[in-house]
Order: sequence, then C-alpha cells, then structure tokens
Amino acid sequence: MIRLQIHSDVQEGALDIVQAAISAEVKRLEIGLHRTERQLKRFEKEYNVSSEVFQREFTAEDMKKGDREYIEWAGELNVRERILRDLNNLKGIQYVAQ
Repeated sequence: MIRLQIHSDVQEGALDIVQAAISAEVKRLEIGLHRTERQLKRFEKEYNVSSEVFQREFTAEDMKKGDREYIEWAGELNVRERILRDLNNLKGIQYVAQ
C-alpha cells in the first residue's frame, strides 16, 4: 500500500488535482492492459495454448515466425505484468491531505 501525503500552500483543490491525475493514469493503463490482453489472446488462439504454457514450454523454434514472434509474445507478457503491478499500486493509494 502507498500512503500519499499531500502538503499544499493552497488549501483547496490540491488533493483533487492529484487524484484526477492518478485516475487518468489508471484509465490509460487499463486501456493499455486491454490492448495487451487482445494481443495475448491472438497468440493463444493462433497456437491453441495459454500464455502460461507458452512461457513454460515454447522456444523461438516453436514459433511460425521464429524469434520475432517469440519476442513479441514474451514482450506482451512482460508488459501485462508491469501494467498489472502499476495498476495495483495506483489503485491502492491512500490519500492524506494536510
């Protein structure tokens, strides 16, 4: 959990501004997550395996397009993990204004 303490010379609006900015970032990340999930589903459908099986069992030689496609799929999985971590952190923020 992140506790965000806000100190401002201006009494009104500082907390709202920070919350709005973080909310906008959450929305941007959710859009990115949706795009990444679509890409992962495309790979899973094409190869008829889950991304978890891909991570455990596949190599570039198993891919129709070789290294490029392997790197794309693995990259999308890394992006998804980063987005999920960031979303979890941002959604868990507790705001404290003074």
